[in-house]
Amino acid sequence: MKVVDGYSGTRRPSTTARYATPPPLRRGPVLVTAAFAALGGALIPAASLAALWRVWQFYAMLFGLFAAVEFVAFVAVLGWPTRKTARAGALVAAAGLALWVASRPLGLLTRFDPWQPADTVVGFTDYAAAALQVVAVFGFLVVARRRAHPRPSAPRRVSAWIVLFPVLLLVLATGTAGTVAAGDNITGSTATALLDGSTVEYCRPDGIPLVMDLARPRPDARAAPVALFLHGGGLVVGNRKPAGPGALLAGSRLVPLRDALTARGFAVAAIDYRLAPAARWPAPLTDARCAVRFLEANAAALNLDPARITAVGTGTGGTLASLLGVAREPESPVRAVAALDAPADFDFAGQDPLTRAAILLALGRSPATLREASPLTYPAAGAPPFLIEGGRKSAEFAVHLREAGVPVTTGAGDPAAVAGFLAAATGAPG
Repeated sequence: MKVVDGYSGTRRPSTTARYATPPPLRRGPVLVTAAFAALGGALIPAASLAALWRVWQFYAMLFGLFAAVEFVAFVAVLGWPTRKTARAGALVAAAGLALWVASRPLGLLTRFDPWQPADTVVGFTDYAAAALQVVAVFGFLVVARRRAHPRPSAPRRVSAWIVLFPVLLLVLATGTAGTVAAGDNITGSTATALLDGSTVEYCRPDGIPLVMDLARPRPDARAAPVALFLHGGGLVVGNRKPAGPGALLAGSRLVPLRDALTARGFAVAAIDYRLAPAARWPAPLTDARCAVRFLEANAAALNLDPARITAVGTGTGGTLASLLGVAREPESPVRAVAALDAPADFDFAGQDPLTRAAILLALGRSPATLREASPLTYPAAGAPPFLIEGGRKSAEFAVHLREAGVPVTTGAGDPAAVAGFLAAATGAPG
């Protein structure tokens, strides 16, 4: 073996040869943020798979496949951070984003909207998942295209983490909140020995099953009057449940109202309705009307009195209840309405920026839509008795009703007063 300058004939690899294969990437803030954004974008649809499976198994399997592939990409890109795995992560995140675009903005999945089960607590949960996928695609592409720095200086690493740490926190918070909202399986209906409870599907608009929790007094020979409860939340957040994330977001007053009403012999039907922006107006009102028709059509099977159906709602749920009273369908069976802290008008005049943004998200900016969603714009003649407690332009709404000869009670919104009002309006025993 020939030795030259102290080295054997085996040639040492040149610097160029040694770096023909790019060095591994460091797990810097851009890579970590992109990876957790991809994970959040995968977990949000995965959390709604159980509900989606009950509607159509094909969509559930499709969403489950995408979530599984993206989880594998998350593990790969953090376990083996190279340009190749970063490109793969970007490709998988882009495919998940394309699925959202095809199903929601383009509406190409025509049987029904597969994202709707994820939007039952927050109406823009799917938009959060799409935003996370955008962050993941952008972050992975940045990492895959920039030059590697095997040994960046300590000040460079620290400054990068300081700049991007708030973004990482926002990504983690969005992914966690979206997953909890899409799953909504932390709490169910509160059980109680005093009530005979059941959950039934009351309507299926556009293939989406909507459910109702029906709390009835103990079995009685008499058919019970019923109060349809509509939760608040600005038509954007909330659900029918008495506890859990939906109740927290809606500021639910269901439990004390339910207890007071059942003590008066009422059945209480609490419903989910479709939320904005996933479902545009008048979807919530359409669902509320469908619930009234369901109660009337199934009164005998549920031991309810179809002639004594009432509506009670808090916040924008109270607005929907008011619309059941003034924007009545022909032969509407609603006998009384209790609107608690319910806006009677949605014009933008004098509104603070946050309220304006909430109205835009829920209803858009069309003057015709804003008028259609405002009880104050409807003629009051023929409306049932009203109880009104607070809310934007509620005093004007009360005057509007009284001028049409409608009996109105104001300023008494505690549960006992609501129960007493509905009992008096329907002739229920005190």
